[in-house]
Amino acid sequence: MDGVSQDRAARDRIDWVARARSLGPTIAAAGDEIERLRELPRPLTLALAEAGLFRLLQPRELGGGEVTPMEFAEVMGEIAGYDASTAWCVGQGNGCGAAAAYLDPAVAREIFGPVDGILAWGPPSNADVRKVPGGYRLTGTWNFASGSHNASWLGAHIVERGADGAPLHRADGGSVLRSLLFPKNAAQMTDIWHVMGLRGTGSDQYSVTDLFVRDDHTVLHDRTVPARQGGLLYRFSFSNLYASGFAGLALGVARAFYDSFVALAADKTPRGAKSTLRHNNVVQSQVAQASARLRSARAFLLSSLGEIWEAVAETGEVTLDHNATIRLASTWAIKQAREVVDELYHAAGATAIFDDQPFERRFRDINTIAQQMQGAQRHFETVGGILLGLDPDATMFTF
Repeated sequence: MDGVSQDRAARDRIDWVARARSLGPTIAAAGDEIERLRELPRPLTLALAEAGLFRLLQPRELGGGEVTPMEFAEVMGEIAGYDASTAWCVGQGNGCGAAAAYLDPAVAREIFGPVDGILAWGPPSNADVRKVPGGYRLTGTWNFASGSHNASWLGAHIVERGADGAPLHRADGGSVLRSLLFPKNAAQMTDIWHVMGLRGTGSDQYSVTDLFVRDDHTVLHDRTVPARQGGLLYRFSFSNLYASGFAGLALGVARAFYDSFVALAADKTPRGAKSTLRHNNVVQSQVAQASARLRSARAFLLSSLGEIWEAVAETGEVTLDHNATIRLASTWAIKQAREVVDELYHAAGATAIFDDQPFERRFRDINTIAQQMQGAQRHFETVGGILLGLDPDATMFTF
């Protein structure tokens, strides 16, 4: 077995969830500092990077984990149990990092080769972009680049245009996007992330003016264009991977909240009550239903991803039904996670409002997660329309 084969075999044996768990005490200990700084402390970022946790979705040929969507969801859930902002930064960094599979290997190593080579980007925005010899001239502003404080590179999504200047569209009617990648020091950062939850993600705004970006530092989001490296994982879209990871993340936050509530119920006797919370019939029912919600949502997510993974291994194609199922399972998981946290938060009483308890931050974080695009309730309308035989909403899969 040659050196490359040995390295790939070793990566196949890595238990990424266990690796994330080993950093759990470090992540948890940094929680207050993450909230105060509104970013991940540098030592924590380096520890996560050195463990390979920002490279989960990068090709093995480039030193990445190239994990399955199921593994990705589980790792995100494990990290989120310790701190949601950390998990969000890791999830976003991995989603962006999947771009490595579509770049020339030399460019991918330039961006992701350093141990702290992390890419961040925000959702598409209006921009002034001109095609010029060898690349693009770019001017624009983008918001919500999660993990941008810890990133060394940024990306800007633009609408790809034809020779006539008209926007290009996918078969489902959605715009064809291209991501332009550039060093973070080429951009002007603006602090806009003053929010209720996920405070540590540093999801700030960035702007560039007349910036030249080389052609080979761009990624075209076109499912007909195969990845340059890697295998089955890159049959899945960026949208599929984000949905899987952030659904697992939401379930991880809710599971940690649930565990903390069960511990509280064993000891807390509410004012005026004669026994602890766990002897209250209403609380018993709430806990049982919360457990059912979390376990069933997790099973739906992971089993759906597993079945789709096996199907794509046979056919090489992610179908409309696959896309709809991933979207449904992920949005459902986020919804169930939020509802579990909301119900148990109120059941915990005044204890839940104090900073030194394990509830208040998770309550803010899960409700912020549910406000993000991956948790948008409109996804149920889109999937429902598909199940009823209607044409898919082109906005369902952004890229």
